[in-house]
Amino acid sequence: MSTLVGWHVELEFSEDGHRTSAAAMVRLGDGSELKARGYAMRHPSDPEQLRVGEEIAGARALMDLSSQLLSKAHREIDEATGRHSYPLTH
Repeated sequence: MSTLVGWHVELEFSEDGHRTSAAAMVRLGDGSELKARGYAMRHPSDPEQLRVGEEIAGARALMDLSSQLLSKAHREIDEATGRHSYPLTH
């Protein structure tokens, strides 16, 4: 029998001139929340494409969340086993 688990992820964007910022938050099944921010800057001579700035800023915020999730998981492994675990890198 399998168990269905879900996480709630939110991304919000704001634009300020040539700068786009993204705020990301994931709510985990254990009740904890992780938050991150990402930014993108548009060169003044580039055409205004809000979607592209959102994609870059959002991706950077999600990369930070990913790193935080890995760190959290390894801390929990270390606490449960009493040994130091090593995240896989690529």
